[in-house]
Amino acid sequence: MGSGHATESVRQQFGAVAAAYANSSVHASGPDLAALVEEAALSGKERVLDMGCGAGHTALALAPKAAAVVAVDVTPEMVALTAQLAQERGLTNVEVRQADVAALPFEDGSFDLVTSRLSAHHYADPQQALSEAARVLKPGGKLLLIDTVAPEDPALDTFYQAWELLRDRSHVRNWRASEWLRMAAVAGFKAEVIGRWAVPIDGADWVKRMQTPASKVAMIRQMFAEANPAQRAAFEIRDMPWGMTQPFFLMRAVSR
Repeated sequence: MGSGHATESVRQQFGAVAAAYANSSVHASGPDLAALVEEAALSGKERVLDMGCGAGHTALALAPKAAAVVAVDVTPEMVALTAQLAQERGLTNVEVRQADVAALPFEDGSFDLVTSRLSAHHYADPQQALSEAARVLKPGGKLLLIDTVAPEDPALDTFYQAWELLRDRSHVRNWRASEWLRMAAVAGFKAEVIGRWAVPIDGADWVKRMQTPASKVAMIRQMFAEANPAQRAAFEIRDMPWGMTQPFFLMRAVSR
């Protein structure tokens, strides 16, 4: 899959479901978002860039503590939604831009902090996105990246990608933590994993939010029904009501 095709797939998929993400509790709150805000340790003077902003939850959480926040997303409906929510909350220091994270329209060294939360598994070229984050950060600036993260075990990794792709055709990959650390190093960061969470997911809400076709939902349910003990344990798969947990992680990367 070329990066252009993947980016267009994301744009189509999320344009149709943007409103559902404004009300998603997984995206709007949670221990990972609180940890990101705490780790950002903003003083009120910083310029912040939020990559793949979605409905803007991360950008809006950081805005009261920052000088300025720029929120970018490839999907115009998500950008519009972020602008609307910022206005409703009276946040006048939030700017929104439609842009691809692999080609950020900003000058070198123009941000103190870059964030990415629950969007990086859609990046067509995560290595390029990390390189762009490093480019737009000032020396010593921080990247805080939260995403769903694959197990290091290859069989569990494959199982995870399979049901994620069935649910969302624009899914690229939940990368392993080791892969993120390696890509961050290549981009010139000094990186470490500083947080992990197992986040409970309600299966019915999860597929509804993405408008997953019933035929694909049936395939996911079948995969879960046939899961072996290791798979069931890794993702805490449950049957009634159906659902699972998804592993999240937080990576802190400091630009050199």
